[in-house]
Amino acid sequence: PPAGERASWVGVARAVGEAVASGAADEGLLFCWTGTGVSLAANKVPGIRAALCLDAETARGARLWNRANVLCLSLRSTSEALALEILSAWFSTAYQPNMDDDACLEELQALEERCRRPAADAPDPSGKG
Repeated sequence: PPAGERASWVGVARAVGEAVASGAADEGLLFCWTGTGVSLAANKVPGIRAALCLDAETARGARLWNRANVLCLSLRSTSEALALEILSAWFSTAYQPNMDDDACLEELQALEERCRRPAADAPDPSGKG
């Protein structure tokens, strides 16, 4: 947005997601009041696996099993001490390739690709057939 104007959380999440998806950034970090809004918005960007993490173990699991590339945090419920624990877990954990999680991530990518293109047999939303 122009100087002095406030950016929407949707716009910020989109910008972060696009930076990560394009390779301009390795990963992203987003905050909003609950963390839910920015995680929803970031996950709309193809290739983004944004995780709302309320504790360090969730952040660790999101990286280890889900190959999460955007961390979302709640301003309302994340204290400074907790944020530091979550960030430490996030940055010290990397995805560990394995058959089960690789298969799930491939399935997730296929779902994303399927949902991006209009289905030829999808019902007409107007109801006119």
